Amino acid sequence: MFVLDKHGRPLQPCTPARARKLLKKGRAVVHRHTPFAIRLKDRTIAESEVDGVELGIDPGSKHTGIATFTAQAGERRGRYAVHLDHRGAVIRKKRGQRAAYRRRRRTSNLRYRAPRFNNRTRPDGWLAPSLQHRVTTTVSWVRRLARWAPVRAVHVERVAFDTHAISAGRPLEGAEYQHGTLHGTEIREYLLAKFGRACVYCGIAGVPLNIDHVHPRSRGGSDRISNLVIACIPCNESKSHRPVEEFVRDKSKLAKILAQAKAPLRDAAAVQSTRWALWRALDQMLPTHIASGGRTKWNRTRCGLPKSHTLDALNVGKLDTVTETANPILVAGCSGRGQHQRTSPDRHGFPRRTSPRIKTVHGYATGDLVTASVPKGKYTGTHAGRVMIRTTGRFDIRTPHGRAAGIQHTNIRLLQRGDGYTYTHQPEPTRA
Repeated sequence: MFVLDKHGRPLQPCTPARARKLLKKGRAVVHRHTPFAIRLKDRTIAESEVDGVELGIDPGSKHTGIATFTAQAGERRGRYAVHLDHRGAVIRKKRGQRAAYRRRRRTSNLRYRAPRFNNRTRPDGWLAPSLQHRVTTTVSWVRRLARWAPVRAVHVERVAFDTHAISAGRPLEGAEYQHGTLHGTEIREYLLAKFGRACVYCGIAGVPLNIDHVHPRSRGGSDRISNLVIACIPCNESKSHRPVEEFVRDKSKLAKILAQAKAPLRDAAAVQSTRWALWRALDQMLPTHIASGGRTKWNRTRCGLPKSHTLDALNVGKLDTVTETANPILVAGCSGRGQHQRTSPDRHGFPRRTSPRIKTVHGYATGDLVTASVPKGKYTGTHAGRVMIRTTGRFDIRTPHGRAAGIQHTNIRLLQRGDGYTYTHQPEPTRA
């Protein structure tokens, strides 16, 4: 548990049992609900012995692991762990929808709107918003943890992927790096020869064949040759934008198709594009040490720990052994702080409904963490979770077990203001 002195400055973290005793005796108060932090009433940092903690970070494309630990003579003890879920895919999808709406307005029989990208320049070090989000959220959590714990240093895993060798599935040498998958051939002829001039879904041959994306482009699929197959016109139209897992019900046929379609490289490319930006941002805040992914795996295997982002973060850098891990871990999902626009469009871009101007009702806002004690009715009992406000004063509460609808605001008590994240806890695996 995180501990602050009476002026709000971070002290050495303590165990949950110690925090309960301090709260029960009245020596401390709850400073924050999630992540849980207490504030002492009778002690300052000058009267305390603070050894400090360190942070380990295992950055990823979809998830990032952050571990808070103490390090003495090469021995690490995990104190707290955060599994951060990014929303880069959602940002990419939303920006694609916005671009499509603008493109339709420009090309329709409306007044002319000049493309906005013609008068813009990108600064040095520019990253796409979906990639910049990964850097910003990771740095934000390091800054948060530094407010609640006496962080002395940061250890970051920096991995360099050889995407060309990953795509080829074998080691490459010399001029082989200059040869793509289609070296010496054409796309359509390559696919026809690869799949025997037959539809991969129904097996029919001797009919007109189209090129189909295994992972649809509308859902993040790429135009790489490994994501393309040959399909007849009826199968291509029937599959549409659905994932291949929904379209193909035969498991053996699905496994064959997925085996031919190699894993996409967008996750490796995302980590590769953000590694230097993340290091520069962290190095401006705290002393930052770099370690390789191979060193992390060697440390984790030597300590007999399973594979996870938080345990990888605990094993980043130089160490001798890990004697204690944090359990359970906090899962923080990036949910955002709502939206600026009041009008919600349908899938065609036309207005569907309009949200009210006010964002708070009876002192509550959507996303706040609350608890509700319902004395009677369908949802009798205690519910804790994120609130969804209504102007009628009867709110919905999202809990880990479902949604409790129509809760009167007088039965609700605020625990913590919304901060753009959804929080859950999950156990850490203990066996390799």
